[in-house]
Amino acid sequence: MPEGKPVALIVGAGDFIGAAIAKRFAAEGFVVCVGRRNEDKLAPLVAEIEAAGGSALAYRLDARDEECVKEVFAAIENDVGPLEIVICNVGGNVSFPIRETTSRVFRKVWEMACFAGFLCGREAANYMIPRKKGSIFFTGATASMRGGIGYAAFASAKAGQRALAQSMARELGPQNIHVAHLVVDSGVDTQFVRERIREAGRDPDTLPPDTLMNPDSVAEAYWNLHRQSRDAWTFEMDIRPFAETW
Repeated sequence: MPEGKPVALIVGAGDFIGAAIAKRFAAEGFVVCVGRRNEDKLAPLVAEIEAAGGSALAYRLDARDEECVKEVFAAIENDVGPLEIVICNVGGNVSFPIRETTSRVFRKVWEMACFAGFLCGREAANYMIPRKKGSIFFTGATASMRGGIGYAAFASAKAGQRALAQSMARELGPQNIHVAHLVVDSGVDTQFVRERIREAGRDPDTLPPDTLMNPDSVAEAYWNLHRQSRDAWTFEMDIRPFAETW
C-alpha cells in the first residue's frame, strides 16, 4: 500500500452510493477503506478501484457492533494510516404500517440508521481530536427531515442520526473536525428503488432523464463538502433532482 496517501473510510460501502463515494475519493488519491457486513461483496469494488489505478482495502464491518467498529478503526489507523475522513453511509430504509412494525424491526432499523452512526462517529472522533483534523460525514434522507406514511422506524432513526450529527458538529467544529449531514431528498438510482417503483405499478425505464439521482452525484457532493475551507464549512446540505417536488 502506497505510503503518504490520505485515508478514507466508507462505512456501509454498498453497491451504489457507498461504491460511488469510494471510487470518487480513490480517484483523488485516497487509500479507500470500505466496510460492510458481508466482506465478500466488496471484492468487485476493490478490483474496480485497483484496475483504475487506485488503492482500496476491504473490511468486514458490522457498524452496529461496538467491538467490531473499534477493531476496524484500530486496524486502519495502525496498518494503513491516519483517517482523514469517515463517511457513515449505513441504510435501513424499510416501510411498514405502524401496526405491522414489530419491536424487532424498529430496533434493527434504529441500530442501522442511528446507533451505527454514533459508534462510528465517536470512534472517528477518538482518533481525529488528538490530531485536530478530519471530516466525519453522515448520509441522511428525506426521512431525516420528516416522517412519511409507513416510515415510523426509518424516520425516527434518521432523525436521530441527524440530531447526533448536529451535536457532534457543534462540539467538534471548534476542534477543527468538520462534521456534516447530507440529506439525499430523492430516490437514488439503485436496484432497490427501481424495484419499489415497479411494485407501485410504474416502469422505471420510462422515467424522464435525471428523475432519479445518480449515485455519482451523491459522491460528488461529498467530495465538495470535504474540500470546503474551514471558514465556510457546511453542516447540512440537501440535494435533489431538478424535478423533485418538495
